[in-house]
Amino acid sequence: MSGNHALIFGASGITGWAIVNAISNGYPEEGVFQSVTALTNRPLGIEQAQWPSSEKLQIVSGLDLLTDKGQDGLEEEMKLKIRNVEKVTHVYYFAYIMDPDPSKETSINKKLIDRAIRAVDKLSKNLKFVVLPTGTKVYGIHLLDKWPYSPPLIETLPLLPEPHASEMFYNALIAQLKMLSAGKSWTWCEIIPDNIIGFVPNNNIYCLAQTLAIYLSLYATIEGQGAECVFPGNEKSWSILSNESNQDIVAKFAIYASLHPGITSGERFNTADNAKPSSWSNKWPVICEYFGLKGLPPPAGGSGPQPVQYVEDHLAQWKALEEEHRLQPRYGEANAKVAAGFQYFIMTMFDFDRQMDTTKFHKAWGQSTIQLDEKDSWWPTFDRFRKAKVIP
Repeated sequence: MSGNHALIFGASGITGWAIVNAISNGYPEEGVFQSVTALTNRPLGIEQAQWPSSEKLQIVSGLDLLTDKGQDGLEEEMKLKIRNVEKVTHVYYFAYIMDPDPSKETSINKKLIDRAIRAVDKLSKNLKFVVLPTGTKVYGIHLLDKWPYSPPLIETLPLLPEPHASEMFYNALIAQLKMLSAGKSWTWCEIIPDNIIGFVPNNNIYCLAQTLAIYLSLYATIEGQGAECVFPGNEKSWSILSNESNQDIVAKFAIYASLHPGITSGERFNTADNAKPSSWSNKWPVICEYFGLKGLPPPAGGSGPQPVQYVEDHLAQWKALEEEHRLQPRYGEANAKVAAGFQYFIMTMFDFDRQMDTTKFHKAWGQSTIQLDEKDSWWPTFDRFRKAKVIP
């Protein structure tokens, strides 16, 4: 058996969860990892996490990377809490703190990764590889009409022009990881997904699949099976091309990349479900079909109901569903009380093509490459929310 020990920072997040799940289920094959340690901010039990019970899995909650006790205090806490921390070989770094101020977001996340990687590097002489996820935001797609590039998005694109490059915290993380790895025996790579489709075990308003699962479950209950459900975006966003990134694809490639440093060391890889881009005109009918609904395009000059607003307007009916089906509490309420920012951004404001070039990604993954269509990605994700009693 291999002595590999995987350490996942941000293990309850959409991709961190999937990495723990993949390794716990024997990816890429049984015996490659002897241990997997999932680090979560909030307490998380195995049942709520929906991970398989495994002797090699340890869940550690409450590790404070920004502890007032400093670097030494963090390292002492890691030695106390993480079983066999001295044997960690692979780090999957998915920790993140959001801040609306770009300079603060950069500063705090740079400090997070610096403390985390310095600690593991000191505590484990067996460290081999670190995986850092960024995202297509690194290409500037969040700039919308100020976006300086044209698709396809390819890994060789230069840094964004200033002032955007300095405001992009991913650039600071990459630079920090390059500095930390200089002269070391371990190496790293960057993976770049677009919108990630997947399950999260904790209520997360930035998970599009969770938002749509709650909305469409409620819509089907109120409007009835077979009802027409109009796309909540607009005519332009209905037709634009992009490559979604299912959490299982991102996780499995991250694991593969970490085990093949000869191919991936120091490289960056677009990571997507399929080499062929898709549009909401393909996805929306498939998504709605899962809930027994008929997904329709937006009307000329308009859009369908907004998911967050719909849940807010029918919160009493959602609470009735929670009681009837013994669902996890407060999911609908949390989704109803938040501004529709994330879902609206993804489904409406992204009204331009942003497809990725996946040539390098698929070449690196080789014969292990997995590709998913819309149904392969979205339906199993909804199955996970249903199994976790988030939706009926």
